[in-house]
Amino acid sequence: MTKIPAGTEIAYTITYLEMTDAPAAAPALPDDVRLERCEQPPVWFFLSLYDAVGRMYEWVDKFNETTEAVKAFVQHPDVSLYVAYRHGWPAGFFQLDWRKAGICDLAYFGLVPEAIGGGFGGTLLRTAIATGWSRDGVKKMTVNTCTLDHPRALDLYKRMGFAPVRTEDHTRILTRDRDPSQFPA
Repeated sequence: MTKIPAGTEIAYTITYLEMTDAPAAAPALPDDVRLERCEQPPVWFFLSLYDAVGRMYEWVDKFNETTEAVKAFVQHPDVSLYVAYRHGWPAGFFQLDWRKAGICDLAYFGLVPEAIGGGFGGTLLRTAIATGWSRDGVKKMTVNTCTLDHPRALDLYKRMGFAPVRTEDHTRILTRDRDPSQFPA
C-alpha cells in the first residue's frame, strides 16, 4: 500500500457494535501485565495514552476539544480509565463509560504499536468487557470502530461477542501521513 499524505481527504466507515449478554469471566492477564485503574487522571495523561495508541489511526478528535471538556469526560465519576503496564511502561489502555443508564460504552481500547502482537490484546479486551459488565444494572455494552483503526479491530470485536448494529460513512482530512503498510501485524 502506498503512503497517503497529510492533508488528503479520505473516506472512512464507522461501525457501531453492541453486546447484549455478559460473556463468561475473562481469563487472567499475563503475569507480566499489571492493570491499574486511574483515579482522576490528568488530561495530559489521558491524551498521551490516546496519542500513543491512536496516532497511526488518526485519533485526533480529543485534541480538538477544550481541556475542560476532556477533563469533564476523563474525570467523570461514571467514566473509568484502566492502563495495562507491561515491562514498566503503558502497553495499552481501555476506558469505560457508564454515563447512560443500563449501558457501558467501551469508549477507547487499544495497544501501543510496540505491544501489538505481544499476545495479550485479546485478553486485555476480554478484561475490559468483563469490567464493563461488572457494574450493576448494565444491560448492554457498546463500542465503535472505523476503517481508520487497526485492520483487525472490527473482526476482534466480533469474535469477542459484539454484533454490528449500524454503519456511517464519513470523510476527513488526514492530519498525519498515513502508511498502512507500517501498521503492526
